[in-house]
Amino acid sequence: MPSPRFLTATARLAGWCYLVTIVAGMAGALVAAPRLSTLATLLSLVFYAGVTLFMYRLFVAAGPVLARLAAVISLVGCGVGVLQELELPAGPVKSLVFFGIYCLLTSCLIWRSGLLPRWLGALLVLTGLGWLSFLSSRLVHFIAPYPMVSGLVGEGALTLWLLLGKVPAAGAAGPTPAAGETRVSNTKQLIR
Repeated sequence: MPSPRFLTATARLAGWCYLVTIVAGMAGALVAAPRLSTLATLLSLVFYAGVTLFMYRLFVAAGPVLARLAAVISLVGCGVGVLQELELPAGPVKSLVFFGIYCLLTSCLIWRSGLLPRWLGALLVLTGLGWLSFLSSRLVHFIAPYPMVSGLVGEGALTLWLLLGKVPAAGAAGPTPAAGETRVSNTKQLIR
């Protein structure tokens, strides 16, 4: 497990990248000038890639395969978002769908690692489901503005925690054992 200092620094860097992502993304959605809007949105996607890399560093010890999968999906979402923003062919799936999957995987990593409060993982599940609603434009229009509100609440709370929260000491939180692991390790101790 990485040192508490490393974990705290990584969490803070992820938090700052998240904050810029949220502010730039909101500016991109609200600014009327098309060029400024595009620039702000592209900036938010670049910083979301930074969020992805720092979150990977934070959670890789808790689940290397899951952390890699989450990072790849998020980076694909960033790439799709850039293509969509520049009005280039990007395929039929919106970038927010990739970010929805990323949020669901990150919630699993939060739950498993013990590094962040589990209620943040629960909020990210709601955020991920909200972003996944972008698979259907009819559904998004029907339930609007809830996907955006859940995104702001879930990722906003995560951002604040990354910036201000306390990261547990190395080994204090550790990964939550998978179902059956405790029983197996207890059995091994009895055999010794």
